[in-house]
Amino acid sequence: MPSYTANTKDMQFVLHEVLKISEAGIPGYEEMDRDFTDAVLDAAAKVSTEVLAPLNVVGDTEGCVLENGIVRTPKGFDTAFEAMKDGGWTALDCDPDFGGQGMPYLLNCAVGEMFVSANMAFNMYQGLTHGAYSAIHAHGTDEQKAKYLPKMVSCEWTGTMNLTEPHCGTDLGMMRTKAEPQADGSYKVTGQKIFISAGDHDLAENIIHLVLAKAPGGGEGTKGVSLFIVPKFLVNEDGSLGARNAVSVGKIEEKMGIHGNSTCVMNYDGATGWLLGDLHKGMRAMFTMMNEARLGVGLQGYAVAEAAYQNALAYAKDRLQGRAVTGTENPNGPADPLIVHPDIRRSLMDQKSFLEGARAFTFWGASLIDRAHKSGDDAAEGLISLMTPVIKGFLTDKGFETTVLAQQVYGGHGYIEEWGMSQFARDARITMIYEGANGVQALDLVGRKLAQDGGKHVMAFFEMIKAECKAHDADERMKPFTDALKGASKQLQSSAMFFMQSGMKNPNAALSGSYDFMHLMGHVCLGLMWTRMAAAAHAALDAGASDKAFYEGKIATGRYYMARQLPACAMHLARIESGADPVMALSVDQF
Repeated sequence: MPSYTANTKDMQFVLHEVLKISEAGIPGYEEMDRDFTDAVLDAAAKVSTEVLAPLNVVGDTEGCVLENGIVRTPKGFDTAFEAMKDGGWTALDCDPDFGGQGMPYLLNCAVGEMFVSANMAFNMYQGLTHGAYSAIHAHGTDEQKAKYLPKMVSCEWTGTMNLTEPHCGTDLGMMRTKAEPQADGSYKVTGQKIFISAGDHDLAENIIHLVLAKAPGGGEGTKGVSLFIVPKFLVNEDGSLGARNAVSVGKIEEKMGIHGNSTCVMNYDGATGWLLGDLHKGMRAMFTMMNEARLGVGLQGYAVAEAAYQNALAYAKDRLQGRAVTGTENPNGPADPLIVHPDIRRSLMDQKSFLEGARAFTFWGASLIDRAHKSGDDAAEGLISLMTPVIKGFLTDKGFETTVLAQQVYGGHGYIEEWGMSQFARDARITMIYEGANGVQALDLVGRKLAQDGGKHVMAFFEMIKAECKAHDADERMKPFTDALKGASKQLQSSAMFFMQSGMKNPNAALSGSYDFMHLMGHVCLGLMWTRMAAAAHAALDAGASDKAFYEGKIATGRYYMARQLPACAMHLARIESGADPVMALSVDQF
């Protein structure tokens, strides 16, 4: 069975030495000193290791079962869910007015990384509830907040997102689910939704479904879509549960991975629902959930890979195979460990350099969300809006790739279920697909986010990189970082310029290069993170840090990323500048 140990040391490094959260000037961050975050992270690490990780294989092998209209979760999930609720982990960053602890979203993400690494499928039950909570908190009436949020914060009730239908995924304007207004102000919701994560289960006494549907008078496309609160059980005036609503599970989807999460077909047969937010403005309310969910999925992408890497590293140190080409390193054994071989080192360094960069990138993104929400900072709001498709798309693509690299370290043992690496690969695969497939993320980035507010957010990002490099001009040790980052940034700017010059004449020229642009920008973002981490590591060494090995290892890992990964930016630029012709050359019948 694979194991997992939370990397709290690296999390603390990012929080306090790179982001310097207690000095960030974000409301609530001043209380986040190292002792406090250490206590929270250590407690979460214990839950991850002792409660969640042992159930990961159980969830994968048992899966969920639909019995008499009720979904039964795998053995032990109910006890673990009670432990999560009792520990207050479901309420970490929620509003204290509704029973939450009011901590920063950033801290919730750090804890969430551990929970996902330990058991991604299990964590989705509370993770999706958090998204539904956020939507009601942002768009609900005072009455709706009072009725639903306290029980959702505690996860006595859980929540879902209902978007996709059998005939439409991304193109939500094609949806057929209808909502008919009733005399009492409620609506009757009728239709079918598919791929609904945590759509039904036995972990909570009620499930609050947020359902996109079309109400009369909304017109065609997404402009006619509204969002509705549709509880599994109706809620009485006194807060007690009433009659079962007309919502049922059609089936549990048979999936490649995340078997421990109940992904359901949901049937709404005139179910009673209430409008959330403004009529015909459902997409705006839903995107409150989607933006948070997309950062969370980016986190899932690298968090599953983190668990896979830890096991691959342990295997590479333990498995004896061949001899080092430079001479025997394990003279008392029949062979040397795998980790002596340069190609295994390359694989492990690819994994390590991505994972640590991804963690810093995601934590930085979470801090931008905190700054935007707690300080009303429009610049932070614009920047995280720009970064969201990169966090989701790039980190899940590279996260899956990293998981496969970890599996490859095992050779044939990685392909059989006994070692658990297959599950990591199968679980990680969904992150590239749900909450907007990664091709859609790339289109969103190039088609909408680059030009948002006149392009000022991407220009601010370029200025941020320029300022970061300039800050280290006098430090010769930082040249491997700043020189590489400057070059990659210029390549990113060149690709954006190509879109401006060619995209107006031929939109296909921009859209054909959008996926490469997302990856180019992802590499630049991780290059920026590695530059910041290297500077922090040098500062710690200059101050006489006792753990020299950690900081020297951090610098060496960053140098690897800049030397071996950032050159991919040139490849992506070349592909972008080839334009649309190579992509669009074939007629449909030539495929």
